[in-house]
Amino acid sequence: MSILHHHTCVRKTVPKSHPLFGKVIYVPAMAEGSAQAFCAVLHGMGIEAHTTPPSDERTLELGGKYTSGDECYPAKVTVGDFVKITEQPGFDAKRTMFFMASGGGPCRFGQYSTFLKKLLVELGHAEVGVLSPSNEHGYSEIGEFGTPFVRGAWRALVSSDLLRKKLLMTRPYEVRPGAADCAFQDSVDDLCRTIEQSCSDFDCQMEALVDSLGRARLRFESVELDRTQERPLIGVVGEIFCRLNNFSNNDLIRRLEKQGAECWISDIAEWVTYTNQEEARQLRLEGRALSRAMLQCWLRTRIQQQDEHALMEVFRDDFAGHEEPTYAELMDLARPYLPNTGIGGEMVMSVGKAGYLARKGADGVVDISPFTCMNGIVSEAIYPRLSQDLGGFPIRNFYFDGTQFDLDRDVGIYLELARSYRERKTHGRERQERAARAA
Repeated sequence: MSILHHHTCVRKTVPKSHPLFGKVIYVPAMAEGSAQAFCAVLHGMGIEAHTTPPSDERTLELGGKYTSGDECYPAKVTVGDFVKITEQPGFDAKRTMFFMASGGGPCRFGQYSTFLKKLLVELGHAEVGVLSPSNEHGYSEIGEFGTPFVRGAWRALVSSDLLRKKLLMTRPYEVRPGAADCAFQDSVDDLCRTIEQSCSDFDCQMEALVDSLGRARLRFESVELDRTQERPLIGVVGEIFCRLNNFSNNDLIRRLEKQGAECWISDIAEWVTYTNQEEARQLRLEGRALSRAMLQCWLRTRIQQQDEHALMEVFRDDFAGHEEPTYAELMDLARPYLPNTGIGGEMVMSVGKAGYLARKGADGVVDISPFTCMNGIVSEAIYPRLSQDLGGFPIRNFYFDGTQFDLDRDVGIYLELARSYRERKTHGRERQERAARAA
């Protein structure tokens, strides 16, 4: 681990002219660890920020009350969680701001923020603000709140992605139940403190983050493991909120682990990288390859790639054989089925990632999507052909809408297919093959 330079760390504050001065921001708890790290960036700027309270039955009650049923499940969950906040004692609409990202294209996600604003007016809370950056420009609107915020947010999301990846590689093999979760939570707390207390100099902040991730690596290394039993490796793709939010997918990852699997989930950084690259592609189609917008996109992408590589270096040896794909790799793999030149969104990412995971030695892929999700439906129509081209690679869609069903039974049936595929496939997991060659 590096030695942190002795920069003075001063508690930062935002001026009264700043649009977030005096506000309390609530961030949807989409992904465990990521939302907390994002809030820590705001804390470090002197802005009060919280994740939404844990989702529960009240979430679904309120979400069902204020949605029509035509919206997808993440809308129901986020609306329910936000409305719960308005019921809290001492709620102050003037100070409150909800973070609700948006997006272009046909997905209903692009209407979440518009619907939320309309609902707040109807509920008598028109003074509540909604912070809604869009994926059409790589979420660059958050840059209006300052470079330290947008760069710090990216670093926070990448770091939390790395911690989640390490957790999922560790937890299935732990000897003492709960040890990996404890290491993860301690590491998230460490990361948040580091973000909040780090100095404003970007190089200094990076050193602090690298040190924090180094401490996290040591925590995970201290977890006693038993790797004598080989577990099927299952990739997890699909709609970003549903696949990452444990409440929305009914803890599907843990259910897979409980029945003997190890999971490899698509992270948040992958989606941000995709939106950056798609923005650049669209600018070229519009004849704006030499434009200020293209320069801004190129610089943002370049800086984010440098930061991501620096943070990933901490886990380079741990993730050997588990490397994440580049945008170009995913698009190349998706092109025969869903070319990004004709269609966009998570369906392209899911199809490309399923092909990538198969080539990395995964034994199957599950697609987690909300019920009626366009991305999930289109992907499901493609998967049989992709599976056939990959020698019977098992791909299974799991849809969620908050209703109960026998999920453990379906998981068990799917994992039998994955184990059968593992027995007959002609190549092993890249990580295991590397270890065998080294031995």
